[in-house]
Amino acid sequence: MNYEELLGIKDKVAVITGGASGIGLATAELFAEAGAAVAVLDINEERGGEAAKELRDRGYKAEFFKCDVTSAADCERAASEVEQQFGKIDVLFNNAGLIRRKTVVEHTEEDWDLVINVSLKGAFLLSKYVIPIMEKNGGGSIVNTGSGWGLKGGDQAASYCAAKAAVVNLTKAMAIDHGNQNIRVNCVCPGDTDTPLLRDEAKQLQLDEAKFLSSSAVGRPLERIGTPRDIAKGVLFLASDMSSWVTGTVLTVDGGGLA
Repeated sequence: MNYEELLGIKDKVAVITGGASGIGLATAELFAEAGAAVAVLDINEERGGEAAKELRDRGYKAEFFKCDVTSAADCERAASEVEQQFGKIDVLFNNAGLIRRKTVVEHTEEDWDLVINVSLKGAFLLSKYVIPIMEKNGGGSIVNTGSGWGLKGGDQAASYCAAKAAVVNLTKAMAIDHGNQNIRVNCVCPGDTDTPLLRDEAKQLQLDEAKFLSSSAVGRPLERIGTPRDIAKGVLFLASDMSSWVTGTVLTVDGGGLA
């Protein structure tokens, strides 16, 4: 058996939310390199369109679909458009998310709702409309993005910790509900990863960006923060045939931070 057969990703269709940057973009690139057709979903039309075009320019199959994951209408439309474009959906990576570095006292209601809606409601809505498409095709794989802070608490990030903890348990509930449809559901929990999201945290906390990134590696056995491709490799494993008997589980990719 060669690696292509082992992965079983070639000619599959993968939907990736938050696909215009960071972990989402790295995952779109890795899936495309593995032979999948990639549907890049993002609210940022300019960056999302550029990401899909760059993949096509490299000879890969990729299209951009504008989607606000907090909108049921947008999610239903995007799922339908992907199916019309590619004929099926095999993989869904619910990755869109954001963070507000505030305590519950500092949060506004708008802050709270935004973080919960993008990270948690978005995973619910895309799954709601993609699962029936997967079922028609005989099954599929869903990967949700949690966080190390979905498994333990973190400071000044109350809404983010709440949302990611909920994503972890949503993953398990979905795995139970949809296993009989041959749909596997797993969760990847990244540690601090060098993305625009992490760099934005430094701004929110009014810290020097370089020092903040450096401090994020402290205490990790591998002595560095993650790269988006580090996380993308974990997502590829969970979506691929290599994890064919894995569902309802959490894969922590954090350089040993939680250890």
